[in-house]
Amino acid sequence: MSEREFQSSSESSDEEGWLDANPEDDEEPQLVISLLDDRVFQDAASMIAHCKEEHNFDFLAIRNRLGLDFYGSVKLINYIRQRVYEKAALPAEISEEDFSSDVYLRPVLEDDALILALDSLPKSQDQPVAGEKQNAADSETTAATNLQKKNDQLQSELESLAKQFENYRLAVQKTLDQRWGMDEDTQKGANVAKLLNTPDNAKATSESQKRCEGEVPSSGGTDYYFESYSHSDIHETMLKDTIRTDAYRDFIYANKDLFAGKTVLDIGCGTGILSMFCAKAGAKLVVAVDRSEIIDKARENIFHNGLANQVTCLKGLIEEVTLPVDKVDVIVSEWMGYALLYEAMLPSVLYARDKYLKPDGLLVPSHASLFLAPVSDSEYICDNITFWRDVYGFDMKAMQAGIYNDARMLVMPEKTIAGTTSMFKHLDLHTIQVEDLVFTASWKSELFKDAESLDGFLVWFDIYFGTSRTVQIEPVDASSQKWIGGGKQRVAFTTGPFGKATHWMQCLLLNKAHSKLLTAADGRAINGELSFLTADDNPRALTLRVMWTRDAKQQQQSWSLR
Repeated sequence: MSEREFQSSSESSDEEGWLDANPEDDEEPQLVISLLDDRVFQDAASMIAHCKEEHNFDFLAIRNRLGLDFYGSVKLINYIRQRVYEKAALPAEISEEDFSSDVYLRPVLEDDALILALDSLPKSQDQPVAGEKQNAADSETTAATNLQKKNDQLQSELESLAKQFENYRLAVQKTLDQRWGMDEDTQKGANVAKLLNTPDNAKATSESQKRCEGEVPSSGGTDYYFESYSHSDIHETMLKDTIRTDAYRDFIYANKDLFAGKTVLDIGCGTGILSMFCAKAGAKLVVAVDRSEIIDKARENIFHNGLANQVTCLKGLIEEVTLPVDKVDVIVSEWMGYALLYEAMLPSVLYARDKYLKPDGLLVPSHASLFLAPVSDSEYICDNITFWRDVYGFDMKAMQAGIYNDARMLVMPEKTIAGTTSMFKHLDLHTIQVEDLVFTASWKSELFKDAESLDGFLVWFDIYFGTSRTVQIEPVDASSQKWIGGGKQRVAFTTGPFGKATHWMQCLLLNKAHSKLLTAADGRAINGELSFLTADDNPRALTLRVMWTRDAKQQQQSWSLR
Protein backbone atom coordinates (compact mmCIF):
# COMPACT_ATOMS: atom_id res chain seq x y z
CA MET A 1 0.00 0.00 0.00
CA SER A 2 1.46 3.40 -0.99
CA GLU A 3 1.93 6.18 1.53
CA ARG A 4 -0.82 8.12 -0.24
CA GLU A 5 -3.44 5.56 0.68
CA PHE A 6 -5.24 6.07 3.94
CA GLN A 7 -4.55 3.30 6.40
CA SER A 8 -6.92 2.62 9.28
CA SER A 9 -4.94 2.50 12.48
CA SER A 10 -5.07 -0.74 14.43
CA GLU A 11 -3.03 0.68 17.27
CA SER A 12 -4.86 1.26 20.52
CA SER A 13 -5.18 4.91 21.55
CA ASP A 14 -4.79 6.47 24.97
CA GLU A 15 -7.50 4.84 27.08
CA GLU A 16 -7.47 7.43 29.88
CA GLY A 17 -11.00 8.57 30.60
CA TRP A 18 -12.62 5.50 29.05
CA LEU A 19 -14.74 3.12 31.07
CA ASP A 20 -14.09 -0.56 30.48
CA ALA A 21 -16.70 -2.12 28.29
CA ASN A 22 -18.73 -4.92 29.78
CA PRO A 23 -18.08 -8.28 28.11
CA GLU A 24 -20.95 -9.38 25.97
CA ASP A 25 -22.44 -12.83 25.94
CA ASP A 26 -21.87 -14.94 22.89
CA GLU A 27 -25.57 -14.82 22.14
CA GLU A 28 -27.63 -11.73 22.85
CA PRO A 29 -31.42 -11.54 22.77
CA GLN A 30 -33.07 -9.82 19.84
CA LEU A 31 -34.16 -6.41 21.05
CA VAL A 32 -37.72 -5.42 20.25
CA ILE A 33 -38.34 -1.79 19.32
CA SER A 34 -41.69 -0.39 20.40
CA LEU A 35 -44.39 -0.06 17.76
CA LEU A 36 -45.30 3.45 18.89
CA ASP A 37 -42.21 5.13 20.35
CA ASP A 38 -38.42 4.83 20.73
CA ARG A 39 -38.44 2.44 23.70
CA VAL A 40 -36.53 -0.83 23.35
CA PHE A 41 -37.45 -4.08 25.14
CA GLN A 42 -35.88 -7.45 25.80
CA ASP A 43 -38.92 -9.37 24.51
CA ALA A 44 -42.06 -8.88 22.46
CA ALA A 45 -44.43 -9.47 25.38
CA SER A 46 -42.94 -6.60 27.37
CA MET A 47 -43.18 -4.28 24.37
CA ILE A 48 -46.82 -5.21 23.74
CA ALA A 49 -47.65 -4.66 27.42
CA HIS A 50 -45.94 -1.25 27.24
CA CYS A 51 -48.00 -0.20 24.21
CA LYS A 52 -51.18 -1.31 25.95
CA GLU A 53 -50.41 0.48 29.21
CA GLU A 54 -48.80 3.66 27.89
CA HIS A 55 -50.63 4.17 24.59
CA ASN A 56 -53.88 2.22 25.11
CA PHE A 57 -52.97 0.21 22.01
CA ASP A 58 -53.61 -3.54 22.21
CA PHE A 59 -51.78 -5.28 19.38
CA LEU A 60 -53.00 -8.74 20.38
CA ALA A 61 -56.61 -7.58 20.51
CA ILE A 62 -56.37 -6.16 16.98
CA ARG A 63 -54.71 -9.31 15.66
CA ASN A 64 -57.33 -11.55 17.26
CA ARG A 65 -60.25 -9.36 16.21
CA LEU A 66 -59.15 -9.51 12.58
CA GLY A 67 -58.21 -13.20 12.79
CA LEU A 68 -54.81 -12.59 11.21
CA ASP A 69 -52.45 -15.38 10.20
CA PHE A 70 -48.66 -15.03 10.14
CA TYR A 71 -48.55 -12.96 6.94
CA GLY A 72 -51.43 -10.79 8.04
CA SER A 73 -49.65 -10.12 11.32
CA VAL A 74 -46.47 -9.19 9.43
CA LYS A 75 -48.42 -6.71 7.32
CA LEU A 76 -50.07 -5.25 10.42
CA ILE A 77 -46.69 -4.72 12.11
CA ASN A 78 -45.16 -3.04 9.06
CA TYR A 79 -48.28 -0.93 8.52
CA ILE A 80 -48.12 0.38 12.09
CA ARG A 81 -44.38 1.05 11.90
CA GLN A 82 -44.73 2.86 8.58
CA ARG A 83 -47.52 5.09 9.92
CA VAL A 84 -45.50 5.92 13.03
CA TYR A 85 -42.40 6.61 10.91
CA GLU A 86 -44.44 9.01 8.76
CA LYS A 87 -45.85 10.60 11.93
CA ALA A 88 -49.35 9.79 10.71
CA ALA A 89 -52.15 8.96 13.11
CA LEU A 90 -53.44 5.41 13.22
CA PRO A 91 -57.15 4.86 12.48
CA ALA A 92 -59.45 4.68 15.49
CA GLU A 93 -60.21 1.10 14.44
CA ILE A 94 -57.71 -0.62 12.16
CA SER A 95 -59.21 -2.82 9.45
CA GLU A 96 -57.62 -5.35 7.09
CA GLU A 97 -58.18 -2.94 4.19
CA ASP A 98 -55.71 -0.53 5.80
CA PHE A 99 -52.81 -2.93 5.24
CA SER A 100 -54.05 -5.15 2.41
CA SER A 101 -51.28 -4.09 0.02
CA ASP A 102 -48.31 -6.44 -0.40
CA VAL A 103 -46.06 -3.44 0.15
CA TYR A 104 -46.48 -4.14 3.85
CA LEU A 105 -44.64 -7.44 3.45
CA ARG A 106 -41.51 -5.32 3.12
CA PRO A 107 -40.06 -4.80 6.63
CA VAL A 108 -39.83 -1.22 7.82
CA LEU A 109 -37.16 -2.28 10.32
CA GLU A 110 -34.37 -4.57 9.22
CA ASP A 111 -34.47 -7.89 11.13
CA ASP A 112 -37.57 -6.78 13.04
CA ALA A 113 -37.49 -8.86 16.23
CA LEU A 114 -41.26 -8.52 16.68
CA ILE A 115 -41.84 -10.39 13.41
CA LEU A 116 -39.44 -13.12 14.51
CA ALA A 117 -41.38 -13.46 17.77
CA LEU A 118 -44.87 -13.65 16.26
CA ASP A 119 -45.38 -17.37 16.85
CA SER A 120 -44.33 -17.04 20.48
CA LEU A 121 -47.19 -14.66 21.21
CA PRO A 122 -50.46 -15.93 22.73
CA LYS A 123 -53.10 -17.00 20.24
CA SER A 124 -55.84 -15.09 22.07
CA GLN A 125 -56.09 -12.24 24.52
CA ASP A 126 -57.15 -14.56 27.29
CA GLN A 127 -53.86 -16.40 27.23
CA PRO A 128 -51.13 -15.04 29.51
CA VAL A 129 -48.24 -13.20 27.85
CA ALA A 130 -44.60 -14.23 28.30
CA GLY A 131 -43.16 -13.34 31.69
CA GLU A 132 -46.50 -13.57 33.55
CA LYS A 133 -47.17 -16.29 36.06
CA GLN A 134 -48.63 -19.41 34.43
CA ASN A 135 -51.58 -21.39 35.74
CA ALA A 136 -50.79 -24.66 37.46
CA ALA A 137 -50.65 -27.72 35.25
CA ASP A 138 -53.59 -30.07 35.14
CA SER A 139 -53.39 -32.01 38.36
CA GLU A 140 -54.43 -35.21 36.58
CA THR A 141 -51.39 -35.12 34.25
CA THR A 142 -47.95 -35.94 35.49
CA ALA A 143 -45.18 -33.34 35.29
CA ALA A 144 -43.17 -35.56 32.96
CA THR A 145 -46.05 -35.91 30.49
CA ASN A 146 -46.68 -32.16 30.49
CA LEU A 147 -43.00 -31.45 29.94
CA GLN A 148 -42.81 -33.85 27.00
CA LYS A 149 -45.93 -32.38 25.41
CA LYS A 150 -44.64 -28.87 25.90
CA ASN A 151 -41.31 -29.79 24.38
CA ASP A 152 -42.99 -31.36 21.34
CA GLN A 153 -45.21 -28.29 20.96
CA LEU A 154 -42.30 -25.86 21.15
CA GLN A 155 -40.30 -27.90 18.67
CA SER A 156 -43.22 -27.91 16.26
CA GLU A 157 -43.74 -24.16 16.68
CA LEU A 158 -40.05 -23.48 16.16
CA GLU A 159 -40.01 -25.45 12.91
CA SER A 160 -43.20 -23.72 11.79
CA LEU A 161 -41.77 -20.30 12.59
CA ALA A 162 -38.57 -21.06 10.68
CA LYS A 163 -40.55 -22.14 7.61
CA GLN A 164 -42.88 -19.15 7.82
CA PHE A 165 -40.03 -16.69 8.18
CA GLU A 166 -38.18 -18.22 5.22
CA ASN A 167 -41.35 -17.94 3.13
CA TYR A 168 -41.76 -14.38 4.36
CA ARG A 169 -38.17 -13.56 3.41
CA LEU A 170 -38.65 -15.00 -0.08
CA ALA A 171 -41.94 -13.13 -0.50
CA VAL A 172 -40.29 -9.87 0.46
CA GLN A 173 -37.37 -10.51 -1.90
CA LYS A 174 -39.77 -11.27 -4.74
CA THR A 175 -41.72 -8.09 -4.06
CA LEU A 176 -38.56 -5.97 -4.00
CA ASP A 177 -37.18 -7.61 -7.14
CA GLN A 178 -40.38 -6.84 -8.99
CA ARG A 179 -40.40 -3.26 -7.75
CA TRP A 180 -36.78 -2.45 -8.40
CA GLY A 181 -36.34 -4.55 -11.55
CA MET A 182 -33.33 -6.39 -10.18
CA ASP A 183 -32.39 -9.06 -12.69
CA GLU A 184 -29.38 -11.34 -12.62
CA ASP A 185 -27.24 -9.15 -14.88
CA THR A 186 -27.94 -6.05 -12.82
CA GLN A 187 -27.00 -7.86 -9.63
CA LYS A 188 -23.76 -9.02 -11.22
CA GLY A 189 -23.03 -5.42 -12.12
CA ALA A 190 -23.57 -4.39 -8.54
CA ASN A 191 -21.19 -7.08 -7.30
CA VAL A 192 -18.51 -5.98 -9.77
CA ALA A 193 -18.90 -2.38 -8.64
CA LYS A 194 -18.44 -3.45 -5.03
CA LEU A 195 -15.26 -5.35 -5.89
CA LEU A 196 -13.91 -2.26 -7.63
CA ASN A 197 -14.73 0.01 -4.69
CA THR A 198 -11.18 0.33 -3.38
CA PRO A 199 -9.96 3.43 -1.49
CA ASP A 200 -8.39 4.87 -4.63
CA ASN A 201 -11.44 4.62 -6.85
CA ALA A 202 -14.33 4.53 -4.37
CA LYS A 203 -15.41 8.03 -5.28
CA ALA A 204 -15.27 7.36 -9.01
CA THR A 205 -17.41 4.21 -8.75
CA SER A 206 -19.88 5.26 -6.07
CA GLU A 207 -22.54 6.64 -8.39
CA SER A 208 -22.31 3.83 -10.93
CA GLN A 209 -22.47 1.28 -8.13
CA LYS A 210 -25.63 2.84 -6.77
CA ARG A 211 -27.20 2.76 -10.21
CA CYS A 212 -26.25 -0.91 -10.56
CA GLU A 213 -28.01 -1.57 -7.26
CA GLY A 214 -31.20 -0.06 -8.58
CA GLU A 215 -30.77 3.25 -6.83
CA VAL A 216 -30.95 6.37 -8.96
CA PRO A 217 -29.78 9.46 -7.08
CA SER A 218 -31.92 12.54 -7.20
CA SER A 219 -30.66 15.64 -8.95
CA GLY A 220 -29.67 17.14 -5.65
CA GLY A 221 -27.99 14.00 -4.35
CA THR A 222 -29.83 14.29 -1.03
CA ASP A 223 -31.45 10.85 -0.84
CA TYR A 224 -28.44 8.73 -1.61
CA TYR A 225 -26.26 11.02 0.51
CA PHE A 226 -28.21 9.86 3.56
CA GLU A 227 -28.41 6.30 2.25
CA SER A 228 -24.60 6.19 2.10
CA TYR A 229 -24.53 6.70 5.87
CA SER A 230 -26.92 3.79 6.52
CA HIS A 231 -24.22 1.15 6.22
CA SER A 232 -21.59 0.13 8.74
CA ASP A 233 -18.50 0.50 6.54
CA ILE A 234 -18.38 4.28 6.52
CA HIS A 235 -18.91 4.44 10.28
CA GLU A 236 -16.18 1.87 10.86
CA THR A 237 -13.80 4.05 8.85
CA MET A 238 -14.68 7.14 10.86
CA LEU A 239 -14.47 5.39 14.24
CA LYS A 240 -11.07 3.92 13.37
CA ASP A 241 -9.85 7.41 12.51
CA THR A 242 -8.30 7.92 15.94
CA ILE A 243 -7.27 11.51 15.21
CA ARG A 244 -10.94 12.38 14.76
CA THR A 245 -12.55 10.23 17.45
CA ASP A 246 -9.87 10.78 20.11
CA ALA A 247 -10.21 14.55 19.74
CA TYR A 248 -13.94 14.49 20.50
CA ARG A 249 -13.48 12.02 23.34
CA ASP A 250 -10.58 13.92 24.89
CA PHE A 251 -12.38 17.26 24.76
CA ILE A 252 -15.61 15.90 26.25
CA TYR A 253 -13.95 13.89 29.02
CA ALA A 254 -11.46 16.64 29.89
CA ASN A 255 -14.26 19.20 30.18
CA LYS A 256 -16.99 17.26 31.98
CA ASP A 257 -18.07 20.46 33.73
CA LEU A 258 -19.34 21.70 30.35
CA PHE A 259 -21.58 18.63 29.97
CA ALA A 260 -22.59 17.57 33.49
CA GLY A 261 -26.31 18.16 34.02
CA LYS A 262 -26.63 19.81 30.61
CA THR A 263 -28.83 19.19 27.58
CA VAL A 264 -26.85 18.25 24.47
CA LEU A 265 -27.90 18.01 20.81
CA ASP A 266 -25.92 15.59 18.61
CA ILE A 267 -26.53 16.32 14.92
CA GLY A 268 -25.81 13.47 12.51
CA CYS A 269 -25.23 11.09 15.41
CA GLY A 270 -24.31 8.05 13.28
CA THR A 271 -23.56 5.11 15.58
CA GLY A 272 -24.16 7.29 18.64
CA ILE A 273 -20.52 7.47 19.73
CA LEU A 274 -20.51 11.22 20.47
CA SER A 275 -23.86 10.98 22.26
CA MET A 276 -22.47 8.23 24.49
CA PHE A 277 -19.34 10.29 25.22
CA CYS A 278 -21.58 13.15 26.35
CA ALA A 279 -23.77 10.86 28.45
CA LYS A 280 -20.71 9.37 30.16
CA ALA A 281 -19.53 12.93 30.86
CA GLY A 282 -22.72 13.49 32.85
CA ALA A 283 -25.14 15.09 30.41
CA LYS A 284 -28.69 15.13 31.75
CA LEU A 285 -30.19 14.62 28.29
CA VAL A 286 -28.65 13.99 24.89
CA VAL A 287 -30.89 14.30 21.83
CA ALA A 288 -29.31 12.28 19.00
CA VAL A 289 -30.61 13.10 15.51
CA ASP A 290 -29.85 11.36 12.21
CA ARG A 291 -31.73 11.15 8.93
CA SER A 292 -30.26 7.82 7.82
CA GLU A 293 -31.23 4.29 8.86
CA ILE A 294 -28.15 4.12 11.10
CA ILE A 295 -30.28 5.74 13.81
CA ASP A 296 -31.83 2.32 14.51
CA LYS A 297 -28.41 0.86 15.26
CA ALA A 298 -27.47 3.91 17.32
CA ARG A 299 -30.57 3.32 19.44
CA GLU A 300 -29.52 -0.28 20.06
CA ASN A 301 -25.93 0.75 20.83
CA ILE A 302 -27.17 3.24 23.39
CA PHE A 303 -29.49 0.66 24.97
CA HIS A 304 -26.75 -2.00 25.14
CA ASN A 305 -24.48 0.44 26.98
CA GLY A 306 -27.11 1.33 29.56
CA LEU A 307 -27.55 4.93 28.43
CA ALA A 308 -31.13 4.82 27.12
CA ASN A 309 -32.36 6.90 30.05
CA GLN A 310 -30.02 9.75 29.06
CA VAL A 311 -30.06 9.61 25.26
CA THR A 312 -33.13 10.07 23.06
CA CYS A 313 -32.81 9.15 19.38
CA LEU A 314 -34.81 10.98 16.71
CA LYS A 315 -34.90 10.02 13.04
CA GLY A 316 -35.17 12.82 10.50
CA LEU A 317 -33.65 16.06 9.30
CA ILE A 318 -32.73 18.48 12.06
CA GLU A 319 -34.80 21.04 10.17
CA GLU A 320 -37.90 18.82 10.45
CA VAL A 321 -37.78 16.84 13.71
CA THR A 322 -39.40 18.11 16.90
CA LEU A 323 -37.01 18.14 19.84
CA PRO A 324 -38.28 17.25 23.33
CA VAL A 325 -36.78 20.54 24.61
CA ASP A 326 -36.90 24.17 23.49
CA LYS A 327 -33.19 24.94 23.96
CA VAL A 328 -29.94 23.06 24.44
CA ASP A 329 -26.71 23.94 26.25
CA VAL A 330 -24.33 22.22 23.81
CA ILE A 331 -24.43 21.18 20.16
CA VAL A 332 -21.94 18.49 19.20
CA SER A 333 -21.54 17.34 15.62
CA GLU A 334 -18.98 15.78 13.30
CA TRP A 335 -20.17 17.63 10.20
CA MET A 336 -16.89 18.05 8.32
CA GLY A 337 -16.55 16.69 4.77
CA TYR A 338 -13.73 16.54 2.26
CA ALA A 339 -12.08 19.97 1.98
CA LEU A 340 -14.20 20.80 5.05
CA LEU A 341 -17.37 21.91 3.23
CA TYR A 342 -18.08 18.99 0.89
CA GLU A 343 -21.46 17.35 1.67
CA ALA A 344 -22.91 20.67 2.88
CA MET A 345 -23.82 19.46 6.37
CA LEU A 346 -22.64 22.63 8.12
CA PRO A 347 -25.77 24.65 7.12
CA SER A 348 -27.88 22.17 9.11
CA VAL A 349 -25.67 22.68 12.16
CA LEU A 350 -25.98 26.46 11.80
CA TYR A 351 -29.76 26.12 11.50
CA ALA A 352 -29.84 24.17 14.77
CA ARG A 353 -27.48 26.70 16.37
CA ASP A 354 -29.81 29.58 15.57
CA LYS A 355 -32.97 27.71 16.61
CA TYR A 356 -31.97 25.59 19.60
CA LEU A 357 -28.67 26.76 21.14
CA LYS A 358 -28.93 28.93 24.24
CA PRO A 359 -27.32 32.41 23.98
CA ASP A 360 -24.38 31.23 26.09
CA GLY A 361 -24.37 27.73 24.59
CA LEU A 362 -21.35 25.97 23.10
CA LEU A 363 -20.68 24.43 19.68
CA VAL A 364 -18.34 21.43 19.65
CA PRO A 365 -16.09 21.89 17.72
CA SER A 366 -16.00 25.68 17.83
CA HIS A 367 -13.68 26.76 14.99
CA ALA A 368 -12.27 25.54 11.68
CA SER A 369 -9.58 26.85 9.31
CA LEU A 370 -8.80 26.06 5.67
CA PHE A 371 -5.21 25.97 4.42
CA LEU A 372 -3.51 25.87 1.00
CA ALA A 373 0.03 25.09 -0.10
CA PRO A 374 1.67 24.61 -3.53
CA VAL A 375 2.71 21.06 -4.44
CA SER A 376 5.61 19.65 -6.45
CA ASP A 377 5.55 15.88 -6.99
CA SER A 378 7.06 14.62 -10.24
CA GLU A 379 6.62 11.01 -9.12
CA TYR A 380 2.85 11.42 -8.77
CA ILE A 381 2.61 13.17 -12.15
CA CYS A 382 4.57 10.35 -13.77
CA ASP A 383 2.45 7.61 -12.17
CA ASN A 384 -0.94 9.19 -12.77
CA ILE A 385 -0.73 11.69 -15.65
CA THR A 386 2.11 11.08 -18.11
CA PHE A 387 1.70 7.33 -17.56
CA TRP A 388 -0.98 7.31 -20.28
CA ARG A 389 1.45 8.50 -22.96
CA ASP A 390 3.42 5.25 -22.87
CA VAL A 391 1.42 2.17 -21.84
CA TYR A 392 3.45 -0.84 -22.94
CA GLY A 393 4.64 1.23 -25.87
CA PHE A 394 1.20 2.61 -26.81
CA ASP A 395 0.16 6.26 -26.57
CA MET A 396 -3.21 6.42 -24.78
CA LYS A 397 -3.54 10.19 -24.81
CA ALA A 398 -7.32 9.85 -25.09
CA MET A 399 -7.39 8.57 -21.51
CA GLN A 400 -6.11 11.95 -20.32
CA ALA A 401 -9.31 13.70 -21.37
CA GLY A 402 -10.75 15.51 -18.35
CA ILE A 403 -7.92 14.31 -16.14
CA TYR A 404 -7.54 17.76 -14.57
CA ASN A 405 -11.24 18.40 -14.06
CA ASP A 406 -11.73 16.71 -10.68
CA ALA A 407 -10.21 17.37 -7.30
CA ARG A 408 -8.39 14.30 -5.97
CA MET A 409 -8.71 13.12 -2.37
CA LEU A 410 -5.53 11.47 -1.14
CA VAL A 411 -2.80 11.67 1.49
CA MET A 412 0.22 13.61 0.23
CA PRO A 413 3.66 13.21 1.81
CA GLU A 414 5.00 16.28 3.59
CA LYS A 415 8.00 16.32 1.24
CA THR A 416 5.74 17.24 -1.70
CA ILE A 417 4.85 20.64 -0.22
CA ALA A 418 6.61 23.18 -2.45
CA GLY A 419 6.02 26.43 -0.56
CA THR A 420 4.82 28.08 2.62
CA THR A 421 1.32 27.33 3.90
CA SER A 422 -1.43 29.93 3.65
CA MET A 423 -4.55 30.02 5.87
CA PHE A 424 -7.21 31.41 3.53
CA LYS A 425 -10.49 30.94 5.46
CA HIS A 426 -11.27 30.89 9.20
CA LEU A 427 -14.69 29.86 10.50
CA ASP A 428 -15.92 30.85 13.96
CA LEU A 429 -18.83 28.45 14.14
CA HIS A 430 -20.66 30.51 16.75
CA THR A 431 -20.99 33.50 14.42
CA ILE A 432 -20.55 32.38 10.81
CA GLN A 433 -23.63 32.48 8.56
CA VAL A 434 -24.69 30.09 5.79
CA GLU A 435 -24.07 32.71 3.11
CA ASP A 436 -20.43 32.90 4.25
CA LEU A 437 -19.86 29.30 3.10
CA VAL A 438 -19.76 30.35 -0.57
CA PHE A 439 -16.76 32.64 -0.83
CA THR A 440 -13.62 33.84 -2.56
CA ALA A 441 -10.55 34.26 -0.36
CA SER A 442 -7.01 35.51 -0.96
CA TRP A 443 -3.88 33.45 -0.33
CA LYS A 444 -0.13 33.81 -0.79
CA SER A 445 2.91 31.56 -0.60
CA GLU A 446 6.67 31.61 -1.01
CA LEU A 447 7.93 28.81 -3.24
CA PHE A 448 10.77 26.76 -1.80
CA LYS A 449 14.18 26.81 -3.46
CA ASP A 450 14.16 23.11 -4.32
CA ALA A 451 10.69 23.11 -5.91
CA GLU A 452 11.08 21.68 -9.41
CA SER A 453 7.59 22.44 -10.68
CA LEU A 454 4.23 23.76 -9.63
CA ASP A 455 2.20 20.58 -10.02
CA GLY A 456 -0.84 21.82 -8.16
CA PHE A 457 -2.26 22.99 -4.87
CA LEU A 458 -3.13 21.08 -1.72
CA VAL A 459 -6.12 22.06 0.44
CA TRP A 460 -6.85 20.79 3.96
CA PHE A 461 -8.46 21.93 7.19
CA ASP A 462 -7.78 22.10 10.92
CA ILE A 463 -10.41 21.77 13.67
CA TYR A 464 -10.37 23.50 17.08
CA PHE A 465 -12.34 22.81 20.27
CA GLY A 466 -12.86 25.94 22.37
CA THR A 467 -14.22 25.67 25.92
CA SER A 468 -16.51 28.69 25.53
CA ARG A 469 -18.00 30.78 22.75
CA THR A 470 -15.66 33.64 23.67
CA VAL A 471 -12.51 31.61 22.93
CA GLN A 472 -10.69 32.85 19.83
CA ILE A 473 -7.96 31.23 17.76
CA GLU A 474 -5.02 33.61 18.13
CA PRO A 475 -3.29 34.32 15.92
CA VAL A 476 -6.16 33.68 13.54
CA ASP A 477 -3.90 31.87 11.05
CA ALA A 478 -2.47 29.52 13.70
CA SER A 479 -2.36 25.86 12.76
CA SER A 480 -3.86 23.35 15.17
CA GLN A 481 -0.37 22.28 16.28
CA LYS A 482 0.64 25.86 17.05
CA TRP A 483 -2.61 26.62 18.89
CA ILE A 484 -2.34 23.49 21.07
CA GLY A 485 1.17 24.50 22.05
CA GLY A 486 -0.02 27.91 23.22
CA GLY A 487 -2.14 26.73 26.15
CA LYS A 488 -2.93 23.91 28.56
CA GLN A 489 -5.32 21.06 27.73
CA ARG A 490 -6.23 22.50 24.36
CA VAL A 491 -7.76 20.08 21.85
CA ALA A 492 -7.43 20.46 18.08
CA PHE A 493 -6.37 18.38 15.09
CA THR A 494 -5.17 18.76 11.51
CA THR A 495 -6.08 16.85 8.37
CA GLY A 496 -3.03 18.23 6.58
CA PRO A 497 0.26 16.71 5.40
CA PHE A 498 2.14 17.70 8.57
CA GLY A 499 0.17 15.36 10.84
CA LYS A 500 -1.06 11.78 11.01
CA ALA A 501 -3.38 10.84 8.13
CA THR A 502 -7.13 11.04 8.67
CA HIS A 503 -10.06 9.66 6.70
CA TRP A 504 -10.58 13.18 5.28
CA MET A 505 -7.17 13.00 3.56
CA GLN A 506 -6.30 16.17 1.58
CA CYS A 507 -7.70 17.75 -1.57
CA LEU A 508 -5.22 17.86 -4.47
CA LEU A 509 -5.90 20.34 -7.28
CA LEU A 510 -3.64 19.40 -10.21
CA ASN A 511 -2.22 22.21 -12.32
CA LYS A 512 -2.66 21.75 -16.09
CA ALA A 513 0.61 23.62 -16.67
CA HIS A 514 2.59 21.51 -14.19
CA SER A 515 5.29 20.65 -16.72
CA LYS A 516 6.78 24.14 -16.69
CA LEU A 517 9.82 24.06 -14.42
CA LEU A 518 10.40 26.71 -11.79
CA THR A 519 13.66 28.50 -12.42
CA ALA A 520 13.20 31.26 -9.85
CA ALA A 521 15.43 31.72 -6.87
CA ASP A 522 14.33 30.92 -3.32
CA GLY A 523 11.61 33.25 -2.06
CA ARG A 524 9.71 33.71 -5.32
CA ALA A 525 6.21 34.79 -4.36
CA ILE A 526 3.02 33.27 -5.67
CA ASN A 527 -0.38 34.61 -4.70
CA GLY A 528 -3.98 34.43 -5.77
CA GLU A 529 -7.56 33.67 -4.81
CA LEU A 530 -9.47 30.48 -4.10
CA SER A 531 -13.25 30.26 -4.52
CA PHE A 532 -15.53 27.69 -2.87
CA LEU A 533 -18.71 27.43 -4.95
CA THR A 534 -21.74 25.14 -4.82
CA ALA A 535 -21.84 22.74 -7.78
CA ASP A 536 -24.60 23.52 -10.28
CA ASP A 537 -25.95 19.96 -10.38
CA ASN A 538 -25.56 18.91 -6.74
CA PRO A 539 -25.95 21.20 -3.71
CA ARG A 540 -23.74 18.90 -1.62
CA ALA A 541 -20.84 19.01 -4.10
CA LEU A 542 -18.27 21.77 -4.60
CA THR A 543 -16.57 23.62 -7.41
CA LEU A 544 -13.13 24.92 -6.43
CA ARG A 545 -11.60 27.70 -8.53
CA VAL A 546 -8.04 28.95 -8.06
CA MET A 547 -6.59 32.08 -9.63
CA TRP A 548 -2.87 32.61 -9.14
CA THR A 549 -0.19 35.04 -10.28
CA ARG A 550 3.51 34.29 -10.75
CA ASP A 551 6.04 36.30 -12.72
CA ALA A 552 3.27 38.80 -13.47
CA LYS A 553 1.40 36.05 -15.32
CA GLN A 554 -2.12 35.23 -14.14
CA GLN A 555 -3.66 31.76 -14.49
CA GLN A 556 -7.00 30.27 -13.48
CA GLN A 557 -8.39 26.76 -13.22
CA SER A 558 -11.48 25.05 -11.75
CA TRP A 559 -12.01 21.59 -10.26
CA SER A 560 -15.08 19.61 -9.25
CA LEU A 561 -15.35 17.83 -5.91
CA ARG A 562 -18.29 15.44 -6.08
